[in-house]
Amino acid sequence: MAAFHIEDKLVIAIASSALFNLAESDEVYKKEGVDAYRKYQKEKLNHPFAKGVAFPFIRRLLNLNKLYPEKPVEVIFLSRNDPYSGQRMYRSAQHYELEITRGAFLAGRSPHEYINAFNASLFLTANKDDAIEAIKAKFPAGIVLESAVSDDENDSELRIAFDFDGVLADDESERVFSEGQIEAFMKNETEKKDLPHEPGPLKDLLDKISKFQKIEAEAMKKDTNHKPALRIAIITARNAPANERFVTTLESWNISVDETFFLGGIEKSRILKVFKPHIFFDDQKGHLEPTSTVIPSVHIPFGIKNKE
Repeated sequence: MAAFHIEDKLVIAIASSALFNLAESDEVYKKEGVDAYRKYQKEKLNHPFAKGVAFPFIRRLLNLNKLYPEKPVEVIFLSRNDPYSGQRMYRSAQHYELEITRGAFLAGRSPHEYINAFNASLFLTANKDDAIEAIKAKFPAGIVLESAVSDDENDSELRIAFDFDGVLADDESERVFSEGQIEAFMKNETEKKDLPHEPGPLKDLLDKISKFQKIEAEAMKKDTNHKPALRIAIITARNAPANERFVTTLESWNISVDETFFLGGIEKSRILKVFKPHIFFDDQKGHLEPTSTVIPSVHIPFGIKNKE
């Protein structure tokens, strides 16, 4: 088998709890224990799991490989399951025609230590503790929240929405806000409008995904009838004049996105209902509680807003 040049890929590591709906399996595990759980999975081996919160995002992300001969996207299972229980995960992926062939199955151990080994730009899981451990170890991870799931087979476009502070950028400005409120925040951002932010946990993900967006933008210039495969939005609670440092930061990263929203406190779900992303990342659970009722939502447990 040829060597797998993982450094050249956009890699997403995902737990079964993020990709599939495991509610029924979890009940067996909680009530009857690990042996009964393994037996249950073996009996249900050819019964695919229902689609989970991250399924629409992962399916469309893998579909990008159909556009590029080098297949630049890789999705890898990173799971607390053992390989026997993991068989059903692979069978389910095959059922849905998801090209997922690699994985790590750790039989109960937290999988976060292997995020960097797989060069993953994101680890998605419904296990809160695993995501928090990953973030503490400076790995990119998110907690998939119980969310509305809609996977329209006729909608092939992949739409991704990000919060900015504490997700793409570091939490420096959020720290200032928490210490001095809005006046101190605005003063800090105005004084540092020409100073880019340091990267946050999902900056690498945006960097890699935005390369596809640039290719799509060029394709649209050449062919006005070209239907984009990808749209990226950043939805932030910032407003003017704090927008200037935002622009400085993205310019320093050489990244542009399709749509940007400076909401200044307007509820983000109002925008998300229109944009309809297949996944939305935010570091504040308070923002995600209303959004999760309408779109797949992921909590990034990073920064001052997540200090216990």
